[in-house]
Amino acid sequence: AVEFDVMLSADGEPLLIHDETLDRTAGRPGRVGAMAAAELLATDVGRPFHPAFGGETIPRLDTALECCAALGLAVNLEIKPAAGVEQETGRVVGRHLAAFPTSRRPAVLLSSFSAAALDAASSASPDVPRAFLVGRFDAASLAHAVRMGCAALNLSRDDLDAVAVAAVHAAGLRCLVYTVNVPDEARRLFLLGVDGVFSDRPDLLSSAPPTPD
Repeated sequence: AVEFDVMLSADGEPLLIHDETLDRTAGRPGRVGAMAAAELLATDVGRPFHPAFGGETIPRLDTALECCAALGLAVNLEIKPAAGVEQETGRVVGRHLAAFPTSRRPAVLLSSFSAAALDAASSASPDVPRAFLVGRFDAASLAHAVRMGCAALNLSRDDLDAVAVAAVHAAGLRCLVYTVNVPDEARRLFLLGVDGVFSDRPDLLSSAPPTPD
């Protein structure tokens, strides 16, 4: 599976990008939500990091979904709205998923820190499961995820313990954890009973069995 973030351009196109600005991801100024899709899609986000990556551009959501389907990858799609457009971002993402042919759509789990975005996406695409994304476990966040009908609670690895994992499972949700790049940390979390982890370095984790032999 792969995880990526989606936000809207100024003209409402859902694009894959992590930050609200281009400074860190493209090495140039500009606010994503204030720029038209055409300008964002023409932005080279590879060359600022290394000439070998020159020509890599910001993908459209539909392009990414098609690519994931072709590669047989499931998707954790994080809706990452700019401030003030939470519902609109969720609604647009939900509509794009609903319009994507079911026979060609990869398995998708929608996630977001924004409950408003998740609810809006669910209204537009009710068949797609959702996960509430939070920084640290607490009973209120778990209860909110249950009220929203979420399938999972996505949590930071920080301070996560077996009691929290058990509480998530007792509520009928999966427990997914971010961002885990160290094999020993992955082993610890799987021994706590988590259902999956997000990683920037799956090549490292794939050599580390989640439980002892």
